[in-house]
Amino acid sequence: MKPLAQDPTLNDFGHDPWWIVLIKVVVVFAFLVVMTLFAIWYERRVVARMQVRPGPNRNGPFGLLQSLADGLKLAFKEDIMPKLADKAVFFIAPVISTVCAFTAFSIMPFGPVVSLFGHKTPLQLTDIPVAVLLVLACSGLGIYGVVLGGWASGSTYPLLGGLRSSAQMISYEVAMGLSIVAVFMTSGTMSTSGIVAAQAGSDTHWGPITAPSWYAILLLPSFVIYFVSAIGETNRAPFDLPEAESELVGGFHTEYSSLKFALFFLAEYINMVTVSALCTTLFLGGWRAPWPISLWAGANSGWWPMLWFTIKILLLLFVFVWLRGTLPRLRYDQFMRFGWKVLIPANLIWIVALSGIKTLQKSDWDGTKRTMVVVGVVILLLIVALVWPSKKEPEKLTVADQIAARPDGSFPLPPLDLVVPVNPRAKRITASREEPVTVGAPDDSTGPKEA
Repeated sequence: MKPLAQDPTLNDFGHDPWWIVLIKVVVVFAFLVVMTLFAIWYERRVVARMQVRPGPNRNGPFGLLQSLADGLKLAFKEDIMPKLADKAVFFIAPVISTVCAFTAFSIMPFGPVVSLFGHKTPLQLTDIPVAVLLVLACSGLGIYGVVLGGWASGSTYPLLGGLRSSAQMISYEVAMGLSIVAVFMTSGTMSTSGIVAAQAGSDTHWGPITAPSWYAILLLPSFVIYFVSAIGETNRAPFDLPEAESELVGGFHTEYSSLKFALFFLAEYINMVTVSALCTTLFLGGWRAPWPISLWAGANSGWWPMLWFTIKILLLLFVFVWLRGTLPRLRYDQFMRFGWKVLIPANLIWIVALSGIKTLQKSDWDGTKRTMVVVGVVILLLIVALVWPSKKEPEKLTVADQIAARPDGSFPLPPLDLVVPVNPRAKRITASREEPVTVGAPDDSTGPKEA
């Protein structure tokens, strides 16, 4: 479909004066820092509400300045360098994570074309034909900061956290990339501004059915898989295996303190905001107002779209916090099995099904035939699912049958007539403790004394 007149296109970028570009850079930086401070307070308040307690409420109104106070406290803490650490890599690892987190947000569209000091400019720092791939690249490189931080610490637990993070990056990065393929197929572009423009309305018809405008509804499996993969990518509960304090002390950042630890902390929350903003752009209509606000003629013009964009991000952040306050941490084998055996196969099947639907849309069949084909395929899949041979539960044997089925002398069941001999050394020690101990000479007039 054709974008509206106010929607930015790739031709609108690269023509701004340097001072407008500088203003946009400062605004993006300030937005991420403020959102990080707010997200920390937001998370603590929401979790406190779930646990029926007040949460931070002392510093500032409603405790809003608590995050700022914690940040200043971290800045003035002592910076400790472990003796066995690789000093150069130990220093640069949190910088890599933070820089990649900031860079990924440069292609997020905040709104349409607006007038800024007399210049027409889109509310977006920049855009490129493969903008979404830039976000995936920054997300992948950001994990290297975690891996290198754990390796350079010169300690066992951070190393385990870094190794877990590398495996996590490989598995869930693949699932996240595959979930976005459906968006590319539907919108016909990898540009973030183009994807938002494609969700302005829909000219996709399937017989009597008109496809919805938001890809979260039209591409629901991709939306769910993307969000689950995003939680794994940002090391958030229940997928926070690289920093599992119950088994790895603090994970990859155990040896970090002061500003270096603050940079890791900042990168984690910026990544949460970034994946939420990308999810909003790809699946929730971007900066466009939801219904029924969209019925207002001026909802998607001017500076109002920044408000809708921010509200959508906050709603997705609430889901992050909700999951942390609800679900326990997975075991590592469950975590990897879920990524490789559930998310990736489901994604591949969905992409193949969507390709078939797209092929049918381009055929010469009318709407009734298309609808009949889709209904027939769904019925066929249901029949296959019903008649597919399920895995039979193994027959439960009695204890006697289990003992009879074991070979002689097998572990862990010892022979039932086994008699454990007494340790001769233990027997001598026991006997010596029971004998009376004589103190003094035998002919002592006072007689023997027992101890």
